[in-house]
Amino acid sequence: MKKFIMAIDQGTTGSTVLLMDQSGKVVSKATVDYKQIYPQPGWVEHNPDDIWQSVQASAEQCLKKINASQDEIFTIGITNQRETVVAFRKSTGEILHNAIVWQCRRTSKMCDQLRKKWSVKIKSKTGLVLDPYFSATKMRWLIENVDSVKRALKDNDLAFGNIDTFLMWKLSGGQVYATDVSNASRTMLMNLKTGQWDSELLKLFKVPVSSLPEIKSSSGLFGKTSSQKFVAANTPITGVAGDQQSALFGQACFSEGESKCTFGTGSFILMNTGSKILKSKAGCLTTVAWKLGNGKIQYALEGGAFICGAAVGWLRDGLNLIEKSSDVEALAKQVDSTDGVEFVPALTGLGAPYWNANARGEITGLTRGTTKAHIARATLEAMALQNADILLAMQKDLKKKMKRLRVDGGAAANNLLMQLQSDYIQTVVDRPVQIETTAIGAAYLAGLGIGHWKSSDEIREIWKKESEFKPAQSLKSVNKRRESWKLAIKKVQIK
Repeated sequence: MKKFIMAIDQGTTGSTVLLMDQSGKVVSKATVDYKQIYPQPGWVEHNPDDIWQSVQASAEQCLKKINASQDEIFTIGITNQRETVVAFRKSTGEILHNAIVWQCRRTSKMCDQLRKKWSVKIKSKTGLVLDPYFSATKMRWLIENVDSVKRALKDNDLAFGNIDTFLMWKLSGGQVYATDVSNASRTMLMNLKTGQWDSELLKLFKVPVSSLPEIKSSSGLFGKTSSQKFVAANTPITGVAGDQQSALFGQACFSEGESKCTFGTGSFILMNTGSKILKSKAGCLTTVAWKLGNGKIQYALEGGAFICGAAVGWLRDGLNLIEKSSDVEALAKQVDSTDGVEFVPALTGLGAPYWNANARGEITGLTRGTTKAHIARATLEAMALQNADILLAMQKDLKKKMKRLRVDGGAAANNLLMQLQSDYIQTVVDRPVQIETTAIGAAYLAGLGIGHWKSSDEIREIWKKESEFKPAQSLKSVNKRRESWKLAIKKVQIK
């Protein structure tokens, strides 16, 4: 009997696979990390084979944990790190270069050269700012700089894909070459209004339409698997979305104005704006949330800080201040304040609402009395303050205050961070029972896509709150703290 939905969550530092039963309960989960590659300062790559192996290994472990077989999976959902680009040959699947990761800043100069003439048009067509973050400049860089990519292009055999496309290609044995509308909206090549590739932008970035996948709805049949170690042949793939959109769906934020913040490698805040394309004047992005079946495209406002949980990882690996990431809360609690220490974690530039690719991280306000506890607390406060900047920008665009924020991702388990987040946005923060909402969203989309659930209303009933955090600091003290943060942000911005 087919019992489970398998959700693959292919993230920036590892791949998580979970199994969800028919009631919407997660019954098994496994994560396998893989290597990060830094060829030059500011450059970030992944080996696509490492990514695929981490997906296989986590899926096999996930099945093994509950002694389930590959035949018990009735559908697959995929969610993925967005903007990261893989180049491969359509005919053979040969990988032509390491994947260029969303964090990679190698195309900063290209963006600077294009900005004056193209930034307004790109924002109006795609909802995105002209930044190295997005896929289009990465594709153009590969076409201009990598001989194997040039040859494949000449042979009309070049395939570009974000990680969702690459995984579907691998899962299907090269039979499915597709993406969903949410992932396509992050490439800087898709027109938000039409939901299709934009010919003017393809020309600008030198990307032929033949080298791009077909854009499909986020929920519905993408294709079927070939026989794999962890899944039987002909298992349908029926749900796909970029990680942040998937988390918004997993948080059951189906109504206009509902929002979530995912605390992952970066932190990403999305607010559902329904079928309206809301253009941001405050530094946020307009993006696709999802499209269900033959329904209308749903949109969202988005703001992302490139470094969030990765800042704690840097304290652990770069500075050796903690042994494991979860130790940061206890260390930060040893002090009541940062004692004037300010950490701006712009380790890969600044994202929304500042958009400064050249900004560098900085720790200021150090004295002889500064301890590692002050630096740990400054890190958590920075994570909450940069999110507050984004949420305040969204409220400005919406012209109304947000009532609640739903949170998820690994760092959402940190109670001190969640309390700081509530304080600095002066809004209630809700944490769900299941904080793996990115993978859960993919499972929900797949369940809808195969007809297991008939509507999002059924999914809304599954979502359950675990904890609620209410503002405990006064607005006066919060405003004072924000002023200090604003000064620190100004210091790190390089023109």
